[in-house]
Amino acid sequence: MRSVAAIDLGATSGRVIVGAVEGGELRLRHVARFPNTPVRLADGLHWDVLSLYSAAMQGLGRASREDDELVGAAIDSWAVDYGLLHGARLLGNPFHYRDARNEAAVTRVHAVVGPEELFRRNGLQHLPFNTVFQLAAAAAAGELDEAEQLLLVPDLLGYWATGSRVAERTNASTTGLLRVGGDWDVELLPRLALRRSLLPPVVDPGTDLGPVLPEVAAEFGIADRIRFSTVGSHDTASAVVGVPMADDGAVYISCGTWSLVGAELPAPVVSDDARAAGFTNEGGVDGRTRFLKNVMGLWLLSESVRAWEKVGEQQELGALLKQAAEAPADVPTFDANDPRLLAPGDMPARIEALLLERGSRVPASVPEFVRGVLQSLANAYADAVREIERLTGRTVRTVHLVGGGAQNALLCQLTADTVGVPVVAGPVEATAIGNLLVQARTHGILSGDLEALRAVTARSFPPRTYAVRPFARG
Repeated sequence: MRSVAAIDLGATSGRVIVGAVEGGELRLRHVARFPNTPVRLADGLHWDVLSLYSAAMQGLGRASREDDELVGAAIDSWAVDYGLLHGARLLGNPFHYRDARNEAAVTRVHAVVGPEELFRRNGLQHLPFNTVFQLAAAAAAGELDEAEQLLLVPDLLGYWATGSRVAERTNASTTGLLRVGGDWDVELLPRLALRRSLLPPVVDPGTDLGPVLPEVAAEFGIADRIRFSTVGSHDTASAVVGVPMADDGAVYISCGTWSLVGAELPAPVVSDDARAAGFTNEGGVDGRTRFLKNVMGLWLLSESVRAWEKVGEQQELGALLKQAAEAPADVPTFDANDPRLLAPGDMPARIEALLLERGSRVPASVPEFVRGVLQSLANAYADAVREIERLTGRTVRTVHLVGGGAQNALLCQLTADTVGVPVVAGPVEATAIGNLLVQARTHGILSGDLEALRAVTARSFPPRTYAVRPFARG
């Protein structure tokens, strides 16, 4: 019974999860989990990719020693961030997408190509940390002078493991440099003073990258039979594969540090209305389009807990959520997508400032504050779902909520009540599941289209459904 390993890198942690198909169902085995802790230096906020790579390869080595049938591995991660190479040398740790320097670069890019034209070319929601803006900041700092090639984070780790330099399509589609449904935008690059040679060849999910390098296998104890391949290396692309959607009436919310609210479409929507509504068209597995909107996610809650703990107020999240569920339903809410909530810092103070700005009262307790955060997220989800219906002409009958947020019963219930349709919660490990399913198909363990792969998810991980409570819509 052959198995494959997903190396799933999130904004706060990474893990190695092995999957095997038995009796038509996917079985998971968690092998390793490790922290992903950004590092603030004098020049800004960075990712510690060397530690991530080492921890991931150690986890893969352990997996291959424990499982003689392990044949493959693939990496997914967050989008937009990249490393710069000169030959084989990494030119410094990659900047974090939350670093403040990206804001100033937006004006420089828009002076050359306006937001309307950018959207027509790349189909992306305007976010100040999209790779195109990050590269403008890097160019202004002279960081591209010595660089020979750019690799997005999962492709960078894959290169160190196999020696193959590629840009996996779903993640490349988040850079702002890929034409909608096409290849690198060779007309745009010179206008932004970017060299075409910086960008590696674009490949699709399911591409074989080759075996692990002998020196890597020896260093980390990885069996030399392991072959790397591409999956939807943007973690949301893998997560959407892991959503057990069955018809066009379903939308998904991939809820973790960020929340991605979207629908899977056969083709992009690049209308002026879609741009004005803040929607993005990102590449999906098998040529599908992920038409979605980025919404602040559980970052609002985790950063609030971090702020409380810094001043000595220890909060146990499980107990806090239980207390929040018992708090009054009529809580003050705010715009969860306000850009002032993007950067790290004192989140409770920022949220209180937003509430006062709009004339709302400040929550009287921490549980009420938490309920207000979750209700604000549910409101943002409902707004995005209504926009999906308007922009696509579809009627939404079900919301699939996957990722870490699927464990948050209060958030799931508030979302059902606010959107007005049932919420189907789970699987929690949708990203790793999508990664594993695409790998299994690449290695011939499974076959079929995305619907066939999703049927495996539905059989393997029965979800929990949250019905709309009658009083909630009154």
